[in-house]
Amino acid sequence: MKRTIFDVEHEQFRETVRAFLLKEAVPNTADWESAGLVDRRFWSAAAAHGMVGFAAPEEFGGAGLRDFRFNAVINEEVVSTGAVGDGFSLTNDIVLPYYLDIASSDQQARWLPGITAGDTVIAIAMSEPGTGSDMRAIKTTASKVPGGWRLNGAKTFITSGIQADLVIVAARIPDADGGGFGLFVVAAGTDGFEKGRKLEKIGRRAQDTAELFFADVFVPDADVLGEPGKGLHYMMGNLAQERLSMAVVAVASVEHAVRTAVAYASERTAFGRPIGSFQANRFTLAELSTKATIARVFVDRCIEASNSGELTAAEAAGAKFWTTELEFEALDACLQIHGGYGYMEEFEVARRWRDARVQRIYGGTNEIMREIVGRSLGL
Repeated sequence: MKRTIFDVEHEQFRETVRAFLLKEAVPNTADWESAGLVDRRFWSAAAAHGMVGFAAPEEFGGAGLRDFRFNAVINEEVVSTGAVGDGFSLTNDIVLPYYLDIASSDQQARWLPGITAGDTVIAIAMSEPGTGSDMRAIKTTASKVPGGWRLNGAKTFITSGIQADLVIVAARIPDADGGGFGLFVVAAGTDGFEKGRKLEKIGRRAQDTAELFFADVFVPDADVLGEPGKGLHYMMGNLAQERLSMAVVAVASVEHAVRTAVAYASERTAFGRPIGSFQANRFTLAELSTKATIARVFVDRCIEASNSGELTAAEAAGAKFWTTELEFEALDACLQIHGGYGYMEEFEVARRWRDARVQRIYGGTNEIMREIVGRSLGL
């Protein structure tokens, strides 16, 4: 089914992104997976090609393109080409909006040029050792002191935590009315801020994921994002786009899995004929192909709603849980079609299968996503 949401400039951007990823990312996949992180030189090169922070104002090195269709193009091409790492979606879709929507003009002038140039790697620290999807249970604290705040606590599962130069830290403010939260920007190397282990994960091995520790870390008032006490409100406001980003990746992953499985089933033979001619495989791929089309239409409509400011938290949650469940279903079925070869690391479907599993967990577990949708129904 022909897609209708993109204009000529989006498709031209897609060609640029694809060419860049095929040349600069794909050949380095094995090395980055082995190292557990993506080389920062790649990130600088991506920024030079206009792929990092393009939503930022031109005066700070961006292109002023606050059009999520450009974000979607990058995410889709990362999936299509098989490039590894979550840097694009993390930076452009999840963290950058905090600097665009909440940061003061002075903060933007200090931080955005480095971000758009690819010199400053950014991250956001919400999850904690005992706190996952329930952000209200955050235990990291920020206490007011003359001229700033003191942070104490620990974070875990922080994407780009090892390489991050600036980390937005979500912390509870015990003295705030009603016990509010704040967002505090902490630079690498700040006294009391330590990066712990680079965590070893089942999948997404090329994306560094870390533990972070804060021991009496001083954050000046000038480095507080927005209004102290409103941190939870800010985080909830940005989660819809984060979850839409995951849905975009999920649908692209389903489509790629189906294409790959169809090609394999057309060539691989058993009992003297292509395995795709067996009804079990043919029906499986027919169903997945149809579900992929349904998901694509749904997510494209969500992208339009996001651009117009109409995408609700419940709609984004529904898109996230439905598409990521489908993603794993599709990859598991397509791995099965590959048989024993699908379980071999040399076959790309194996990596994509293990990389997809976390999509049902991060960004809020799919169980929590169902809760959000259910409550929107008045239940």
